[in-house]
Formats: sequence, structure tokens, C-alpha cells
Amino acid sequence: MTNRRNILKGVAAAGALGTFGAGYADTVKKLAKGKWSGETPRNQHLTGNSVPPEFAIDPVTGDVTPNPDQAMSYTMCIGCTTMCGVRVRVDKTANKVLRVAGNPYSPMSTDPFIPYESSVAESFAAMAQAGKGQGLTSRSTACGRGNAVLEQVDNPRRVLQPLKRVGPRGSGKWQTISFDQLLEEVVEGGDLFGEGPVAGLREIRDLETPALEGAPEFGPRANHLVWMNCVDDGRDSFVLRWLKQSFGSNNFTRHGSYCGGAYRSGSGAMFGNFKSMPHAKPDFSNAEFIIFAGTAPGNAGNPFKRIGTLVAKARSDGDLSYVVVDPVLNHAQNGPSGERSRWLPIRPGTDGAMAMAMMRWIFENDRYDAGYLANPSKAAADAAGEASWSNATHLVITDPDHPRHGHCLRGSDLGLPIEGEAYSGADPFMVASPAGAVPAGAAAAPLFHEGMVETETGPVAVKTALTLLREEALSRDIADYATDCGIPEDKLIELAREFTSHGRKAAVSSHGGMMSGTGFYNAYALMMLNTLIGNLNWKGGTMIAGGGFPETKGPAYDLKSFPGAVKAKGLPFGRNVPYEKTSEYKAKKATGAAYPADGPWYPNAPGLATEWMSSLVNGYPYKAEALIFRNTNPVYGVPGVAHLVDKLKDPAVVPLIISIDPFINESSAISDYIVPDSVMYETWGFTKPWGGVATKATCARWPVIEPKMAQNAEGQRIGLETFLIGVAKRMGLPGFGDEAIPDAQGKMHPLNRAEDWYLRGAVNVAMTGEPVSDATDEDIELSNVARILDDLKATLKPSEWRKAATIYAKGGRYENIEHSYQGDRASHAFDAPMLVWNEQLGSFRRATTGTGLPGTPAWRAPEFADGTKVSDHYPREDWPIQIVSFKSPLQNSYSVGAKSLLRIVASNPVNVGRALAEAHGIKTGDMVRLTTPGGRLESVAVVRDGIAADTVAIEHGFGHRGFGAQDITIDGATLAADPRLAAGVLLNDIGMLDPTREKAGVWVDPVSGTAVRQGLPARIERI
Repeated sequence: MTNRRNILKGVAAAGALGTFGAGYADTVKKLAKGKWSGETPRNQHLTGNSVPPEFAIDPVTGDVTPNPDQAMSYTMCIGCTTMCGVRVRVDKTANKVLRVAGNPYSPMSTDPFIPYESSVAESFAAMAQAGKGQGLTSRSTACGRGNAVLEQVDNPRRVLQPLKRVGPRGSGKWQTISFDQLLEEVVEGGDLFGEGPVAGLREIRDLETPALEGAPEFGPRANHLVWMNCVDDGRDSFVLRWLKQSFGSNNFTRHGSYCGGAYRSGSGAMFGNFKSMPHAKPDFSNAEFIIFAGTAPGNAGNPFKRIGTLVAKARSDGDLSYVVVDPVLNHAQNGPSGERSRWLPIRPGTDGAMAMAMMRWIFENDRYDAGYLANPSKAAADAAGEASWSNATHLVITDPDHPRHGHCLRGSDLGLPIEGEAYSGADPFMVASPAGAVPAGAAAAPLFHEGMVETETGPVAVKTALTLLREEALSRDIADYATDCGIPEDKLIELAREFTSHGRKAAVSSHGGMMSGTGFYNAYALMMLNTLIGNLNWKGGTMIAGGGFPETKGPAYDLKSFPGAVKAKGLPFGRNVPYEKTSEYKAKKATGAAYPADGPWYPNAPGLATEWMSSLVNGYPYKAEALIFRNTNPVYGVPGVAHLVDKLKDPAVVPLIISIDPFINESSAISDYIVPDSVMYETWGFTKPWGGVATKATCARWPVIEPKMAQNAEGQRIGLETFLIGVAKRMGLPGFGDEAIPDAQGKMHPLNRAEDWYLRGAVNVAMTGEPVSDATDEDIELSNVARILDDLKATLKPSEWRKAATIYAKGGRYENIEHSYQGDRASHAFDAPMLVWNEQLGSFRRATTGTGLPGTPAWRAPEFADGTKVSDHYPREDWPIQIVSFKSPLQNSYSVGAKSLLRIVASNPVNVGRALAEAHGIKTGDMVRLTTPGGRLESVAVVRDGIAADTVAIEHGFGHRGFGAQDITIDGATLAADPRLAAGVLLNDIGMLDPTREKAGVWVDPVSGTAVRQGLPARIERI
């Protein structure tokens, strides 16, 4: 429950200068000393006594004179999942990060970013405004959160030594143990807690015994080790080497299913890849009109800082105008921008209704790009001068009794000779023509067609993909769509007209706001609007990304393969594969009732942490013997999971739980062992931008300060890599030890420490394509790569170490900005077709019902797993409001330990729209109770404009029970909970289970399996 006093204090702190009128004595003096924030007065680094400059630039010569007491290093921020390139200032004596700014080489932090050939000294000069008339051109920045989360390095609640639980799981009591004891116990197992025998990793790594008796499709017992990850922070390739290629488990998942996975999956449907889930971003610098749906520039949606910067510039200097469609008004729409930015409120989770209404108007008024859509192949698109193509003209089998119903018609269906297997890439898609169905060729094909085609098995009904999409859009009136989404009909028409009035210089952008009961189809529909105007790969339209410079498979070292590598086998634990591949399906089919399955399956989704929680507690499809959490927190992040957590505290459910984490969060708190790990600027990694960066970019992270974790017997800091290497060597796993990494000449090199891996990865990044230049002595000194110089020289060949040093000296490798476009086209174009009809989706049958779903974008009211409408279970008259979450640029799920952020916003009130508040007699400062079918919470209300009708909004990032929000006892000493860290409420605590599932599971989108946190049915009352 949120404390009213703390909430209002936090709201006031956001406008702290208002304290001047509050009657405090000596206000100016207190403000200067920091007293206003509740902190002990300090005598250093305040206004007029700031941190000394890190370097000086001679205005005549341009010479750089560094501050000898500080180091300036280019690396990566991991304060959120954007992972921007940054410049870190370090106090050398104190081994302490002082401040963080942006990396001028990086497109994630600077626009325009400087040429990669610039020396480190020249990069400093660029940021120092050394050029005449340069102004702030290269003044690279970091966001507010990026400047605050560095405090986590020195957080007194960090885990620095291995911990073993004392007493029951989740009791908050721990003891420190040695690294050797940690390895022995997790590898060998035994009666570890006086609760009975626990299988260790050595026993679990059984590559012969099946994971589930009688079901060989699930692979070996080794799959009983399951790994839950957060985002790929640049270390996942190391993890996957250990887990899949050495240990032999195929069970790995990330956090996307409770973050932004619905958007990614819906986008993946259009881009034709449900596993890697490509997604495009607008060309913010050159677009003329953008619809932001469920996200907002500079507020949320990866990469929010870059997007905010580009949109602000385009709004002021370019031709951009935009509309933010969201249940919550945020700072993306503001007065000074005038008509350039507008806010359009929408009922939570109904973005698909808006998009389909726009499509109906577009079809009725012929505002789609017919010339673009008529190209059935890349050859046809190239001949027509198009930058991408789609399957809009491909014929789809629509006969519901046909065995290939929902699939695209292929040449082999007609008996045409093909070179290769049926339905492979050699089997042509068919399009309509006056002569009947013919293979898609290098010429345009009819967009709309419905008829019968003679096949080898008889006549079959077909329609073009665009015909099916048009039928779906026209299946409801715009007025009906308007009723569902809460946007007036005239506004929907106005939006569609504006969107189709800019040629290809218009775009739709979305991200995490799609996490609703219909999130998958909402996202698919929104992204299809981009395809209808053919904007992909065009300047001013949308683009995927330039990609990166790979570190694992390069010209110097092969970090992907090694002698003795295991090929992990078996269907995944999260059931994100076709149910029809299972022995359960075959057995039930033999009885005449293949459906329903014992639980839902999601073949059109990536790894699903949401469903893993169900799998773990229910043992379906099989039991897990060991679970590893790696810097992840599903117990906090999954809506409704609170109903399942108590079962995970029972060792009989999952006998061994290990967390690799710098903190005791809500998930690591229920572990048996915690392995300490590095934080922020102590760690290694390589990442590339998620989307929207037109050039190739690889950001490199390296320990610019000495890590604080305890050391093992060899003097290495204990962390993720040390732990996995230690386990591998104790178990004798392949791919680790003295003969582990082959170079281009076949010579083997060791993998005994993290540096063996990441330094060789840096060489691959440096040598891919045209190799980078060697780092100079000055580059190395100014960037403080001198800190790792001995390791570079000892690990790498004489011809390699200076090239790797360049990667670290500049914080990565970045293709120059002039390579963004070739004329009006993206240089790094996406060349697979846009799928107006996705046959994998259109032929899919829900495991719980046996029924199909549309293969095109569609609007459907939210459903539970059994296909029943959510509104049938929880009618609107009983649950008249909907709850949504939103993010700020400052707080996320793991930044709460940065106390400077809590000084700005101390907690999260419940945001109530003015009309809703008046109807319930609620005023700002009142305590209110929110009740959903999943639970209830009490908090302080803030009444405001800018909330959609009958909607309540809760900011994400508060309401913690971990990260120091509860007492923790280590070796008998108790560290009391900090009430500031427990402030606020968490929407996920009132998330819902699906009441139609026999085996308990949280409410998820029926296609993507992603968590539902937008549009929870609820009631509100003043208390």
C-alpha cells in the first residue's frame, strides 16, 4: 500500500523550486547544500564547486590536456534495454564513476555522430565545441536515468560474495560461502539444505535419458535445466555457448514476453519471422507524419532517448508532425510544438480497432499504394523501382476442408515440376492471371481475386492475400470500430487521410504499449499500415536497422563452434512450438479428440517467460530440476504471477534455483544460491541497436572501473563468466579450458576467464570487412584503455591487440553516417517480403480449442485460452474501468536503487482522469482502492487531465519487495529494509490468472503468449 504522505512528498519534489514559497528558513543555503532533497549537506561538487573538468582544449592548437586525476572512457550504459554508447568519467584514486555523458561516435547518443576515423582527441574536441560555429552539434548526452543508475555500482545492498539460503526459500536469510563451495554444491548436489537430496548439474546433464518418458520430442534430461534471462546485454552469446553447446539444454528464454513481446511478435508476423521478430522504426529525421501508438518519443519505446532527440529536431527544423495515440498523455505532446504534435486518447488495448478502421477507409478510398503492392516478387519490385515487396498478390487456400487451408497456393499443389522439395523455397507461390493461377514472376499481378483453381486433388477455393485483408477490414463499420476504441469516427477518418497524404514519408511506430489481451493482432494491424503505403526501406519511411559487426563469428576467431560441441535438442519448455508435434497430440488424436491440449501452445511466438512460470509450477510439459535466473526478475515483471510464486518456494516443485545477479530482487529472493555479478561499468559485452539506426553499429562495453565482487582462488572477480567457466571446468564440459577457441588458422586458444572471450570478440568486430585502424598510444591513454593494456597484449596476437584497443577506445565500431542511404533508399535494406497474409499464422490451430485465427491483421475483443471473451467472464457493468501501466524516462523495474531518481519522483500515485474522479468523488490526495479479478491495491490518487475515459494509469517501476525493500539477513546480520525502496504500487500485483485454464497460468495474448498489463478490468473506490 502506498503511503499518502510519501506520494505527495514525491510529487512536490519534482517541482522542488516551489519550496522557495513554502516558508522554510534559510532556503537558499539549504538548497545550495542539498538539504532540500533530504540528504546530508555536502561540501563538494555543488553549484559553484562542480567536479573539475576532465580535460582542457587549447583553443588555438586544439591540443587536449587530460585531467590526471580522472579517466574518460567510452563504453555502454545498461540503465535500460536501449544500451546507449556513453562516455564515463572516473575518479582514478577512488575507482568511482563521477558522471556519464554520451559517446559522440555512437548514433544512439549523438546526431550527427562524428566520423569513426576521428581520433579520441578529436572526439573530445568535438564535444568541447572547439570548431567555429559548432555550438552543440556534437554535444553527446546521456539521459537522466543513465546519469543516475551509476549509483548502483556503490549500492550498499549489492551482492558481492556467493550466497546460500538459510532456512526456507524466500525467508530472507542467507550465508556467504566460498566460490569453491558454490561450485561443489551446485555441480554435485546432495542434501544441501537438510530437506532431502537435490540433483546437481552433473547429474542433470544426462544426454541419453528422455526429459519426459514416452515423449522423445522433448529431448534429453539435460533440458531439465532451464535458464531465464533478461535482455541480451551483450553477454548472451557466452551464456548460450555454455547452456546449449556445452551443457546440452535447449531451454533458454528472455524477458520479452512480459516487456514488449506482443509488439515484436505482431511485427514479426508481417516481416515473416516469429523467432527473430524483425521490427522497423520510422526514419524520424525525414518523415513528414508519424503515428506513435502505445509509445511516445523520448518517453518510452526502445531507443527512447535517440527517438526523442531526432523527433525534437525534426519537429523544430524539419517537416515532421505526429500524433501520439495512447490512453495516457505524456510529455511527447506539448504546447510549444503547436500543431506539430497531438494527443489522441484511446481505450486501452484497442489499437487494432483503430488500425482496422483506418484500413477500411484506405481500401474504400483507394489510398493504398497499388503499384507497390502489385509486385509479387523481389524481381518484380526491382523492375518497378521499388525498395521492398509484399505477398499481397499471392493466392491463399480458403477452403476450410482442404488439408492446406490457410496456406499459400504453391506450384506443387498444381503439379508443376519444381527443382527441390514441395513447399520449399524452390516451390513457387502462385498468383492470379487471365490464364489462371501462375507462378509469381517479375511482373505485376492482380491485387484482388477470388475463385477456384484446379489442383492435383481437385478444385480449391483461393483468394489473394490483399482480398483477405480487405474483407477483414470491411467486416465492421468504421462506427463499430470507433465504438470499440473510443476514438470518434471523424477522428479515425482524419487520421487515415493524413497518414495517406505524404506518399512514403509517413509511418506508424509502436512498442511496449501493445501488451494487452489482443496485443499481437493490434501490433500486426498497426505495422500493416506501413505496408499499405509501401514505406519500407525508403528515406522518410521505415527501416529495420543497419545491423552490427559480429563478435562471435569473425575473420580472426570462431567463438561459435568448438570441438565436442553438443547440439541441444528438444521442444522448448515454454511450449512455443506447434502442439501438433507432441506425443500428447498424437495420443489424443488416436482417441478421436486431439483438442483441447492440457495447456496452451504458442507456435507463433519466441521463448515465453510468461508460460515458463506456468510450466515450472505445473510440471507441464515436464518437470524442471534446476532453474537459473540471470539478471532477470519475472516475479516482479509478470502480471498475475504473484498467484504462482508461493509454489516456486517449494523445493519439491523446482529442487534447485540459482540466481546470477548483483542484487537480491524479487526473483533472486526465492533462490537457493546467488552468484554475484558485475554492474554497469564493471562488465563486458557487445550489442547492436534494436532498430531504426540506418548504419551498422556495435557498442562495446568493458570494465572501466575495477569490479567490486569478491575474487576466486585465481584472483578473478566472481561473476557470470567466472561461474560458468568454473562449472564447465569442474564438469569437464567441452568448449572451456585451455583448448577452447579456434582461430582462423585452426590453432586453439584458452577460455579460462572472461577476457579470453571478449578480447577475441573485439578482434572479430575490428577485423570484419575493412579492418579498423590501429589504436595510437594517444588513443589508448586518453580513453584509459591503458587499464586493460596488459590483458590485450597477453591475450591477443601482436597484429591484433591495437585493433581491439580501437574498439574499446571508441566504445565500439560505428559505420559513418553518410552510409545511411543510397539516394532515397536505406543502404541496409530488408529484402524479404512483407506478409499481408502470414500462412504460418493463418494455418495455426489453437491447442486449447482446435480453432483457427485470421492470417491477416484483424480486430478481435480479448479472449481467454478457451476462446471465450474476457467480457463474458468480467462484464463491463461489474468492472467498469480499465487499468494501464506506463513508463517514465527516469524509472524502470531495476533502477529504484538510484536514490537520486527517488529524490525527483519518490513514488507512483494512481492517475485518475478528471471525469472518472468526479463520478466517484475522488480528489488529488485521496486514498483509493483498485480491485481487479486478480487482486487489489490501495494508493494515493492524483486527479489529472490526459487520461482516457474510464481509465486509471499506474507508472511502472515502483512497488518493490526486493532491491532492499525488505529486511535481508546475511551471516546473522540484518540489513533493515529501506522504506523508500518499497514506495508505491505495482500494477502487476493485481494482474490476473486465466480462469479458463485447468493448469494455472497468467492471462496472456492467445497468439504471442505475452503478458497482459494494458486494459485490466477493474473497479475503483475512494477509501
